[in-house]
Amino acid sequence: MATYSDLLDAVRRNVREVTLDELKRRLEAREAYVLVDVREKDEYRGGHLPGAVSVPRGFLEQQIESRVPDKSARVVTYCAGGVRSAFAAATLSELGYTNVETANPGFVRWKDLGYPVDVPVQLTEAQRDRYSRHLLLPEVGEVGQAKLLSSKVLLLGAGGLGSPAALYLAAAGVGTLGIVDADTVDASNLQRQIIHSTSRLGMPKVESAKQAIADLNPDVKVIGHQERLTSANVERLFAQYDLVVDGTDNFPTRYLVNDASVFSGKPVVHGSIFRFDGQVTTFVPAKAKGNFAAPQSPCYRCLYPEPPPPHLAPSCQEAGVLGILCGIVGTLQATEAIKLILGKGDVLAGRLLTYDSLKMHFRELRLHRDPACPVCGKAPKITSYVDYEGFCNVTA
Repeated sequence: MATYSDLLDAVRRNVREVTLDELKRRLEAREAYVLVDVREKDEYRGGHLPGAVSVPRGFLEQQIESRVPDKSARVVTYCAGGVRSAFAAATLSELGYTNVETANPGFVRWKDLGYPVDVPVQLTEAQRDRYSRHLLLPEVGEVGQAKLLSSKVLLLGAGGLGSPAALYLAAAGVGTLGIVDADTVDASNLQRQIIHSTSRLGMPKVESAKQAIADLNPDVKVIGHQERLTSANVERLFAQYDLVVDGTDNFPTRYLVNDASVFSGKPVVHGSIFRFDGQVTTFVPAKAKGNFAAPQSPCYRCLYPEPPPPHLAPSCQEAGVLGILCGIVGTLQATEAIKLILGKGDVLAGRLLTYDSLKMHFRELRLHRDPACPVCGKAPKITSYVDYEGFCNVTA
């Protein structure tokens, strides 16, 4: 009967091994390959090879195809000493992976040699419990959750759209939420503004939102800005945050937000609602940096060069709105914000998603930049803030 040593010898005869020196050379040369760390999660948290994905040996068969879907990709497995990774490499070959190697020796020797090691941000046990469903997602994991916890999002409005967006961003662990709103909670708000409650009628909306978020997730820092967004304060407010979720309900403010986005390079996730219809898009300006750098999308002025006449765009107070619609559109905005923070998926830059709740129908429209746009075009005519109230009234 075969012993453990016999089995290990047989595995090593049938898998290709790579030395640590060669692995370091590939890392420095930025060669295309996937490093799979098959150690346990607590070992991975203590440090890992740069760029490695964590797939513990006990979950390899279950998780590898979601973590490494391309079975022709160059894959190198490693563990602490080279044994678990050898068995893992053999398993990958049996699963149809055609270009698999195993590092021998493993991480312990790599660290002793002083080779580069990444140490992920350490989450507390309470945070691992709270965000456990995020941590199971390869697109999020501990690295992504750390990004969320360190991110700063500015919400314009704690109303119909801002309420669900704020709650879901807070639940996801976005570390800092700024909320701009000068209004107080009214009974007519409660049909759709779910962050508020009957017990907080008459309270400033920023304070009401802060209480609700504190009860939902104490990890989140809420900064209340009990003021109207104006040309005088927009740069000060935008400068404190990574991106903006726009839940405003009037055209002068939307044009102000757009111009500030283009000037400052801050992405804006835009949402709007009318009766039974909603729409969402994401504006990524040319000056966007870091995780948010992307091909420049059209801006709000490309989409709406001029505001519509008032009789064609009455407010919710005048025309009414289906309360549930706010939840759908606000949640879509929160989804876009999280994707921007994580740098995952395709955001709605250059696309407008519309929703008809009566027909339960989504539609996507392609948006194109206007070369003659007065703000983001080739020869911009608007390079500073204008009289937005006057612009909208004169146009109307």
